[in-house]
Amino acid sequence: MANNRMGRTNSDITAALSSILREVKDPRVQQGMISVTGCDAAKDLSSCKVYLSVLGLQDEREFRRGLKSSNGWIRKELARRLQLRNTPELLFQLDHSIEEGAHINRLINELNIQPAEEAEDGDTQDD
Repeated sequence: MANNRMGRTNSDITAALSSILREVKDPRVQQGMISVTGCDAAKDLSSCKVYLSVLGLQDEREFRRGLKSSNGWIRKELARRLQLRNTPELLFQLDHSIEEGAHINRLINELNIQPAEEAEDGDTQDD
């Protein structure tokens, strides 16, 4: 039952941070399209790893600095929206999975593979 509660808490934190990060006014944070791909909160809510994927990130170092300077405001907003007993310390981790997926998709599209022709009606019937 505790796992189910932590799962709900993690999804609530993920949803809240998705909207909070769009409201951050620091231009270092607003470099591209930010997606919160997940979060992993400790059972006592002392800390929470937040996995972010940024499509169109220009400068990772400046993005991290912007997150660090906005961390207090983000945490305050999270506490206000979720009304948790303890508001976790947020530890941001960059997740490059969306960029890697877009790169792989681009490579596949560049291959120009023609779709296989459909077989005749009687050629591929299962027995």
